[in-house]
Amino acid sequence: MKQEEIVTQIKNNLIEIMPELEGENIDLEDRLVDIGANSIDRGELIALTLENLELEVSRIEFVSAQSINDLAEMMFTHYNLQKV
Repeated sequence: MKQEEIVTQIKNNLIEIMPELEGENIDLEDRLVDIGANSIDRGELIALTLENLELEVSRIEFVSAQSINDLAEMMFTHYNLQKV
């Protein structure tokens, strides 16, 4: 799986959690909090994406992720460690 595919999964999950973002231009470097994702939304986003990617990783591992790109990079690293 490529990092771009993980980005797509994160964006799709973000729109599922926050339908008001559908049709919005979401930049990969936008901070999640700045686009309106509160801590509950971010936790749900991480949990849903981990489930979709079939990854067994504690959500605490992603506490430093501020943007979609940060989150995708971290998940990509974990994906490659677990799926090799």
